[in-house]
Amino acid sequence: MFKQVKSALFWYYLYKFRKRVLLIVLLLSITLFSNAIYGDIVEYLQISKQLQYLKVLLIVKWCIILFNIVFSAYLVLTLFKNKEKEKENKEKKTNKKEEFSKREKEFLYKKNLRNKADILLDK
Repeated sequence: MFKQVKSALFWYYLYKFRKRVLLIVLLLSITLFSNAIYGDIVEYLQISKQLQYLKVLLIVKWCIILFNIVFSAYLVLTLFKNKEKEKENKEKKTNKKEEFSKREKEFLYKKNLRNKADILLDK
């Protein structure tokens, strides 16, 4: 029973936050691929004996990795905060007073609404 509830909750939240989850997975996969690409570029630079670019390459690699990890952590931490903002926006919209013109207010509080056809039938 507990497994079914756990699975249902997992799939519910995965469906609800699918865009963010996909973005997080994409960022973390970029981190993994950057490490693999770094290894290939280091091998190429060693073969071509252009070792002066290794320092720049190492800095770029770690900047990419750190940015992706920090941004992924931010997305995970702010995953549930959108709910509160949406609720506040809905409350603001419902609290807004609707302004009616004088003519609209007359029709709003009138007991019997009659059109021209009703008036002609009464004559």
